[in-house]
Amino acid sequence: MISSCFIDYVLSFAIYFTWICLNYTQNIAGIFTKTLLVLFVGALAWAYQAIQPPPPKTCGSPDGPPITASRIKLRDGRHLAYKEHGVPLEAAKYKIVKVHGFDSCRLDAVPLSPELVERLGIYVVSFDRPGYGESDPNPKRTVKSMALDIEELADQLRLGSKFYVIGISLGGQVIWSCLKYIPHRLAGATLVAPAVNYWWSGFPTNLSNQAYQQMLPQDQWVLRVSHYAPWLTYWWNTQKWFPSSSVIANSIDIFSSEDRKLLMKISSTRNHAAQVRQQGEYESLHRDLIVGFGAWEFSPLELDNPFPNNEGPVHVWHGDEDRFVPVTLQRYIAEQLPWIRYHELPGAGHLFMVADGMWDNIVKTLLVGEK
Repeated sequence: MISSCFIDYVLSFAIYFTWICLNYTQNIAGIFTKTLLVLFVGALAWAYQAIQPPPPKTCGSPDGPPITASRIKLRDGRHLAYKEHGVPLEAAKYKIVKVHGFDSCRLDAVPLSPELVERLGIYVVSFDRPGYGESDPNPKRTVKSMALDIEELADQLRLGSKFYVIGISLGGQVIWSCLKYIPHRLAGATLVAPAVNYWWSGFPTNLSNQAYQQMLPQDQWVLRVSHYAPWLTYWWNTQKWFPSSSVIANSIDIFSSEDRKLLMKISSTRNHAAQVRQQGEYESLHRDLIVGFGAWEFSPLELDNPFPNNEGPVHVWHGDEDRFVPVTLQRYIAEQLPWIRYHELPGAGHLFMVADGMWDNIVKTLLVGEK
């Protein structure tokens, strides 16, 4: 990654070099050379400014949104906003931490039926991942830090020694982190249409390349930039010269036919969309891309069974018509990790979980093994 300090050094050197040239080339190239050098420095200065993201509008700051959510303060001083659902914590038999996906927040809850919640005694806490909703940004966010945030959230809310985790889409990647770094705290885990990093080690090259080519060309470039040149992520997703992320632009082109049928259901109940990006897109959406599709410290394909004595289940649910995350990669992961209980849904896209009764099915399967 190219740091801002390095860019500052290059810019300073260019200015110094230009000054020397302007002083010692008067009799060589004249006004034309001077003009080119000035334009060169100007272009460098413009490029430097263009790739710098604006500071986030942190909740509670003078120019930021107000704080309306319940929040905890983490050890490093950041705040995590959260929302509780289901039965009261003290009455709960099952405690679940729900991790939202890309361009989402704590208010996108798991819509369980009241009957199921009461019958099983289910408590769910959803939280804003750093930079989303009302949780403070974390410029130092890593794959590991997300798992540790969840552990600290569970401890401060007193969920007990073990709890369940459910992650959706890009939030599903976070569940892999939990399985890697805090498996001793988990009673079980479910990954729902989890995003896949095409650069995870363990994928056959031809398989990951074929899956990568299934994305829209503009989305291929977004992930390529996020992986190889993360310092360009902000500029790439805000420039107007050519198409950037179709997901950030809320384009329907990427959705399957089944997903499009479910979009109306989502839009009719989602009245909090403005809160998702209210602190700025860089520390929410763009940071997600940098962390989720950057270089990982481990590959999920190489994970050992976190529950060798069958202490808890790990479920993965995926639709075979998912156009966000190719099903071929999910199948391969399931083949390499025989301890995963893989559920593939024929004809389903990326949004299958919002279909009537689907969340009840997913949660019952995790908690009591029912389908």
